[in-house]
Amino acid sequence: MNDSNMTIATFQAALKEGRAEPYDWWHACAAQIQKREPEVQAWEALAPRLPALLSDVDVASKPLYGVPVGIKDIIDTTSMPITWGTRGYLRSSGSQLNAALVTLLEQQGALIMGKTVSTEFAYFTPGKTRNPHDPTRTPGGSSSGSAAAVATGMVPLAFGTQTAGSIIRPASYCGVFGFKPTFGTLSCDGVKPLAASLDTLGWFTRHIDDICMTFSALTQAPTIRALDNLKGVRVGIHSLPVDEPLTPDVEQALANAQALFEQAGAEVVPLNLDARYEALVEHQKVVMSYEAAQSLASEYKNYAAKMGVKLVELIQQGRNTSFHRYLEAKRATSEMQQALAQVFSEQVDIILAASAQGEAPKGLDATGDPIYCRAWTLLGVPCLNLPLSQSSAGMPVGVQIIADRWQDVKLLQIARMLMKMSSSSPAQ
Repeated sequence: MNDSNMTIATFQAALKEGRAEPYDWWHACAAQIQKREPEVQAWEALAPRLPALLSDVDVASKPLYGVPVGIKDIIDTTSMPITWGTRGYLRSSGSQLNAALVTLLEQQGALIMGKTVSTEFAYFTPGKTRNPHDPTRTPGGSSSGSAAAVATGMVPLAFGTQTAGSIIRPASYCGVFGFKPTFGTLSCDGVKPLAASLDTLGWFTRHIDDICMTFSALTQAPTIRALDNLKGVRVGIHSLPVDEPLTPDVEQALANAQALFEQAGAEVVPLNLDARYEALVEHQKVVMSYEAAQSLASEYKNYAAKMGVKLVELIQQGRNTSFHRYLEAKRATSEMQQALAQVFSEQVDIILAASAQGEAPKGLDATGDPIYCRAWTLLGVPCLNLPLSQSSAGMPVGVQIIADRWQDVKLLQIARMLMKMSSSSPAQ
């Protein structure tokens, strides 16, 4: 059961055929936690007891039946404490209600393994988690524990949030798939907000099939199948901002992905986005700081002296931001969402871009820069990190693919075909 090739679908098949028992994956993950957690430190709290499985159910109707899941420590649960990544200065023994996401997962048969480490209020102050490929490096943030737990096989599925780059960046650093769906796809009820118009629930897995299975399970979308080929699919390559120089490792990762798309029959087309897109990076910073100053007003009033320096700076920046400047950023966002929709309609089907500045940086006092995710998060588009490459030092380097809003299924169909091509390519 500790097979890295196990997917949700193959586990469900084993259950139906009597080759596995419902708690088998749970016990395998528990053993892996015991083995890897002392080094990786991905967990803030583990479930106090073995969760009860739904009884007398048709496994086929519960696609996540028996699947162990990690939940980021800003998401409410009734059975486990929550610290919001504060490392102890703020803590609750549990919530009166589970977050909507937790209830939906349990209704699909999932087993909540525990709460994964978050940065402080899902911003920049690091938690205790180490990169599973090199414990001297950051795993990224803010969904640090979720990415690391999946990368080490401590769970096959874990949830995080993205407000700037908090899913895509740690997925790239830890070498896993990380999916940020279209903004608003999943309810954030019961999730501590940082910037409500940006915060997006997403998830990490080791297999693209599990990204797709989870999307269908939680949204009631039809099963997402791989396309037969990528002929006719137009891929534009464009990272935002363009004035940031890409490292050789990132350039190579993008070249590898481009070659794979072309092998699969896709057409790589020129894509030139005007200067208005460049401004989105700064607009995202404005929106995030302004909304964070509001959502964390009480925490700032009572705990500012205990907060991390970067979080205090963010809140103070938001408090000093005028309503006029905030509206300017919001209006620009709406304008560019419409402009990008036209780009997707007329020029490309997806965009291939950098996920991060490079491999996970050395050191544990920061979580890396989300610069290549900020604009896409502001626009609310679906983004998926593909763990296709390694750096010259042997660390993971991902790339992200992006589609227009509400084209999540199309994005995942393309990704599923691409990864099928990757697994059959002798170069991979």
